[in-house]
Amino acid sequence: MQVILLEKVVNVGNLGDVVKVKDGYARNFLIPQKMARRATQAAVAEFEVKRAELEKAAAEKLGAAQAQGEKLNGMTVTIAQKAGVDGRLFGSVTNFDIAEALTKQGFAVEKAQVRMPTGPLKTVGEHPVAVALHTDVVVDVTIAVVGEAA
Repeated sequence: MQVILLEKVVNVGNLGDVVKVKDGYARNFLIPQKMARRATQAAVAEFEVKRAELEKAAAEKLGAAQAQGEKLNGMTVTIAQKAGVDGRLFGSVTNFDIAEALTKQGFAVEKAQVRMPTGPLKTVGEHPVAVALHTDVVVDVTIAVVGEAA
């Protein structure tokens, strides 16, 4: 299916690109999320009229994400979790827990933005985690997992 991208999409293209994607990806993700529109003649003409407005909105989003990234970069977040004597956690620290801890500290972060390359954290200690605030803004945050007595 041919679609016009209304914002930058990772591994697909930039704002304004007309790209061919799988039908299901377009119907079930890109179009409902308002990231793309079907590439009809009328849609292309309408997009060209709105292009400057959409580019300005995208630049504002990027600027806000960069400002938040400056504050967040290199930050250490402490999360307390029940742990055994050997330092292993009962359960784990997931991207939801990290997003919740960052939100409590005043950063609007969703769990989908927290990238955990090794999966959920299952041990006490400091772990590096990436937070993708925007497709172009990825910052590193250190998660300090502290054990509570069981």
